[in-house]
Amino acid sequence: MLLGRIHSTESFGSVDGPGVRFVIFMQGCRLRCRYCHNPDTWKTDEGGKMQSADELLDAAERYRGYWGSEGGITMSGGEPLLQIDFLLDLFRKAKQRDVNTCIDTAGQPFTREEPYFSKFRELCGVTDLFIADIKHIDPQRHIELTGKDNGNILDMLRFLSDIGKPVWIRHVLVPGITDDDGFLRRTAEFIQTLGNVRKVEVLPYHSFGIYKWEMLGIPYSLRDTQPPDKDRVANAQRILRSAIE
Repeated sequence: MLLGRIHSTESFGSVDGPGVRFVIFMQGCRLRCRYCHNPDTWKTDEGGKMQSADELLDAAERYRGYWGSEGGITMSGGEPLLQIDFLLDLFRKAKQRDVNTCIDTAGQPFTREEPYFSKFRELCGVTDLFIADIKHIDPQRHIELTGKDNGNILDMLRFLSDIGKPVWIRHVLVPGITDDDGFLRRTAEFIQTLGNVRKVEVLPYHSFGIYKWEMLGIPYSLRDTQPPDKDRVANAQRILRSAIE
């Protein structure tokens, strides 16, 4: 029986896809985003709880009466695509139960190499929506922000566009890093090349998770960074949302 390494769950997620969602946070992530509010999900080989697809779906369906016509389950993390075999098993079974499925991903594990690519294509067939982060549009700045290049992440978004899979784009606005009109316009120009983006969300930077970094003994490099003001958030929303208007 396939088991997934699960960090935690949330019963009434309201910002993780359409409607009310049962959100499953998976353990493990290869990115090291400087503003990450869940650094406790980074480790891939320890932490969390090993659970089966049926255990999670049984837990989720206890709240089905609150989902309405749009709700369902959302896989978040951590990075859910690191456990793609378990995701496939979970979403196949979710579809047998007529459950709406969503993946909140940064896309870093994506590759067109086999056997991963075939598994990803199959996963798309049982996924209703992808929520994808564009951390930074510039490759070098992406490395400085997350520790990894963004080439395969943008390629995943191109592939999802090619097959017409609905996507929501999220972008964290960080003063001095992503809050730059030039980079925002480049991000909008990229989004404009995609034909499947249904929504664009700008998430203002915050430091609410700093206590987790301190508990884990990890230096937090954005300690002196303040959240963006309302005008800059509105500016970013205007630039990015123009790509789908």
